[in-house]
Amino acid sequence: MTIPGRRPLNFAGFLACAGMMGFALYAEHVLLLSPCPLCVFQRVAVISLGIIFLIAALQNPSGWGRYVYVVLAFFAAAGGIGIAARHAWIQSLPADQVPSCGPGLDYIIDSFPLFDALKMVFTGSGECADVVWEFLGLSMPAWVVVCLVVLGAFGIWNNLRRA
Repeated sequence: MTIPGRRPLNFAGFLACAGMMGFALYAEHVLLLSPCPLCVFQRVAVISLGIIFLIAALQNPSGWGRYVYVVLAFFAAAGGIGIAARHAWIQSLPADQVPSCGPGLDYIIDSFPLFDALKMVFTGSGECADVVWEFLGLSMPAWVVVCLVVLGAFGIWNNLRRA
């Protein structure tokens, strides 16, 4: 059995990211689960990784160009893992340690300087602590961590290997 080339596997990584976003939109619009600010940033990381996979599939780089995609995939996945892990940690806090609810992301971005807004988002708020969906005992942010670890490792492996 031969392993497919880098191009189809990068496209498969893109499809996996698109599937994750499809489920996120299904959860938002069909299951009526409103995303908290940390969820929105996790979506940005998944979309970024998907775009990296798509461009790598379209370009099919060789030589040192492969390493550019390795670095980009690493940072997109690592950023998403950090955000989702922080979100899962906030969800694990006892009720008396959960931060109070804050304003929505739109208000935060419009009303505060960028670094203050990011600090507020990553501090988390009460709505980020709610576990509103679980599968096999893991919350949605925990699944995002699992998926991004797998997809990030896959992207790094696929673009480092020789064709």
